[in-house]
Amino acid sequence: MRVHEIPEPPVVLDRREGPYGEVVLRRHGELLQIIANGCFLMDTSDGRSERLLVDAALAALPAGRADPRLLIGGLGVGFSLAHAAADPRWGRITVVEREPAVIDWHRDGPLSALTREALADPRTKIVEADLVGYVNETSDTRPGGYDALCLDIDNGPDWTVTEGNEGLYGPSGLAGCARMLGPGGVLAVWSAQPSPHFEETLRNAGFQQVRTEEIRVARGVPDVVHICVGPG
Repeated sequence: MRVHEIPEPPVVLDRREGPYGEVVLRRHGELLQIIANGCFLMDTSDGRSERLLVDAALAALPAGRADPRLLIGGLGVGFSLAHAAADPRWGRITVVEREPAVIDWHRDGPLSALTREALADPRTKIVEADLVGYVNETSDTRPGGYDALCLDIDNGPDWTVTEGNEGLYGPSGLAGCARMLGPGGVLAVWSAQPSPHFEETLRNAGFQQVRTEEIRVARGVPDVVHICVGPG
């Protein structure tokens, strides 16, 4: 008789009450997982779509732009940051993350193995802030201060887990993103599913060259990256 192995349950490595609720880091087999308020957010299983997020933004910039300034919205498990820092073509790399626990897990916790080199890179700066507020606060960000924005703070425009994040994908949030971009700047937004409605919202907000790139997954609808160039 064949004996079936019973998968071991996830092991909680850290659990904290943060400014926006409970965040948990757990290990499930070889994977590290981040859970927020009981909802699964991300794990270390793949990273293809996070890397595409960064690569697509760089490819969409005007040819020959030297040392483009990148803002990454959401540190997560660190795929986007690690991939950007591994590319010498990027200039300043700013990461906005609102959960102090996530930042700690990367600085001296279990996720540090993924981002240790990227955090030591002199181009990298970590900002502890809520991205929605950061985008909309003129006092915190210089207009036109970035060449590319790569945003990955939730499941996407049509399915937000965290209350308040939906504002990033609406007219006011997109107006803030446009203000942060310099001439020819690029906005790249990760989503867990395609969103024709969001594409239309981007066009209505004045963004140009709007397109969507898909990343096939093992099951279900593909992950996508929405790419566009800022107004004007």
